[in-house]
Amino acid sequence: MPTTKQQIPPEFDVIVIGSGIGGLVTATQLAAKGAKVLVLERYLIPGGSAGYFEREGYRFDVGASMIFGFGKQGTTNLLTRALEGVNMSLETIPDPVQINYHLAENLELKVHQDYEKFLQELIAHFPHERQGIRRFYDECWQVFNCLNAMELLSLEEPRYLMRVFFQHPFACLGLVKYLPQNAGDIARKYITDPKLLQFIDLECYCWSVVRADRTPMINAGMVFSDRHYGGINYPKGGVGQIAQKLVEGLELAGGKIEYKAKVTEILLERGKAVGVKLANGKQYGAKRIVSNATRWDTFAKLLPPVAMPQAEKKWQQRYQKSPSFLSLHMGVEAHVLPPGTDCHHILLENWQQMEEEEGTIFVSIPTLLDPDLAPEGYHIIHSFTPSWLKDWQGLSPEEYAKKKEAAAERLIVRLEKIFPGLDTGLDYLEVGTPRTHRRFLGREDGTYGPIPSRKLAGLLGMPFNRTAIPGLYCVGDSTFPGQGLNAVAFSGFACSHLIAADLGLD
Repeated sequence: MPTTKQQIPPEFDVIVIGSGIGGLVTATQLAAKGAKVLVLERYLIPGGSAGYFEREGYRFDVGASMIFGFGKQGTTNLLTRALEGVNMSLETIPDPVQINYHLAENLELKVHQDYEKFLQELIAHFPHERQGIRRFYDECWQVFNCLNAMELLSLEEPRYLMRVFFQHPFACLGLVKYLPQNAGDIARKYITDPKLLQFIDLECYCWSVVRADRTPMINAGMVFSDRHYGGINYPKGGVGQIAQKLVEGLELAGGKIEYKAKVTEILLERGKAVGVKLANGKQYGAKRIVSNATRWDTFAKLLPPVAMPQAEKKWQQRYQKSPSFLSLHMGVEAHVLPPGTDCHHILLENWQQMEEEEGTIFVSIPTLLDPDLAPEGYHIIHSFTPSWLKDWQGLSPEEYAKKKEAAAERLIVRLEKIFPGLDTGLDYLEVGTPRTHRRFLGREDGTYGPIPSRKLAGLLGMPFNRTAIPGLYCVGDSTFPGQGLNAVAFSGFACSHLIAADLGLD
């Protein structure tokens, strides 16, 4: 394995590559414990997929605005806890409906925060599955209650495992039972109606990007219950405020962040990660290195090929890159949205196209919760749908522009089924493609994250934070427990806890 020519002094305790939410939670929690932390961000602002940008009076979220983790009770409110860890807080606005579904065969229903109201609406569409619906979603609550009973930290740290088992033995045993199971397996224990099973597939797909039979039951239990327990809460000022507040807390705790600092190499000495090299040639040394990049970027680009551990090769066989997204960031006249419009929508006209490119359309309208994100009399509609990088490659600038325009027209025509007059009420439009995601977020192929390449045993195949390279840790959506802001916050708590234990800070 290659080594650097000269030793690099450990100027920092921890260097974090990337300021996505997983990286920032890792950095802030370690800084709060007294570690000397440096975060290196290739872009101009923090947050990654949870960032923002401003155009003509509009403040757009880069990603979705359906945010879990801002509850006020229990232990699964990880974004609240992450901010509190560095004496920060955010005003949030509750959303009474998680999603308004507009589906094939005229199936229209809402996922209300009120659990019983949601169940009754679903049962009204599938009265013959009354018992199965309740049993499936109640079993999701069993998983959630196990998680919500204990402090969520690193499953790789033996002292924590011993402590939490003695404190919550039944909760731990409950989680062990569900670790190898997928949501689809549980659903099919209770439900036989194929249309209802397709709906549960979409319930999983809208955040895991795979069907229920490939979605870990642990993750499903968290999402399907926390939307009723802690609820969906939008941060006032936009999703980008989460990262901004974490950075503020990081700096108050003594940590540092550098922008326009693109890491091109993780430096090794005798097989151990000891530092990083930037695109400008500058080098920094640290006792521990944390990569918030995807595992594909970390092990195929930031390390020499011969340094890829066997465990990573196996992981890349088990998981593949999910699609990226085609995004429409729209500013529209307020009359386009009738009174009572919900913030989040999903449109799918054909069940068979759910996982296909441009099959499912996701919609967020954050200005229904925070009107200050747009000029008075206007709203933001952010619509996005799966898209692959390969379909946007090899185009001239003119071809690229025409392809974006044609794709936007296709989506707007479909969205007019939900929002009549959308086209004529359009004030501003910006189209993002997988190339945009790759360029600004630095993600391999612009991918949303890893998805199982085949059916796996729940979360058992998902790696934790420690890697086979001494001194190197991973955090974010390609580590346990996976994708979503609350999930990557979980990975950040776990990673910081593990490193703190390794450095003797706990």
